[in-house]
This record gives sequence, C-alpha cells and structure tokens, in this order.
Amino acid sequence: MQVVCVVGALGPARYSEIEDMFDDVSSSTLSTRLDELVAAGYLSREQYAEIPPRVEYELTEKGESLREKLDPLLEWVTEHESSQTES
Repeated sequence: MQVVCVVGALGPARYSEIEDMFDDVSSSTLSTRLDELVAAGYLSREQYAEIPPRVEYELTEKGESLREKLDPLLEWVTEHESSQTES
C-alpha cells in the first residue's frame, strides 16, 4: 500500500526517490516489492538507455484506481494518529 501511495504522490519516480521515503526498508525488499507491483499491473517501469542508468516507476490505471481507494484509509490513519498524540 505504501509503495502505491508514494509513487502516486511523486508521479513518475526514480528508484532512489522511492527508496528515500522508506528509511527502514532494505534495498532488496523494496526492489522485490516494485517488481511484484509491476508484474501485478499496478506500476509501470520505464528504463532509459542513459549513463548513469535511469529507471522510473509510475502508476498504471489499475494502480491509480487502487490509490484512490486507499486515500480514505490514509486520511483515517492520519486523523487517528493525531487523536492519539493529543491524548
């Protein structure tokens, strides 16, 4: 869920930009998750023939639809966290 939301927020995003959003996730775990989301059709992966190599990830229509469904959940989490810190 978090990867879909991060890529959706960033738009086309390079691997390093996505990685920066996840401090506690190993590079191999993030890479595996990105590959799984591409294989499932939630993300597209574009590799550019440049030096240094550049890869960008972007939500597909299916991924955008999922992100839209996740937005209310994320709003609830944000509101719930705010009320917990005030207690």
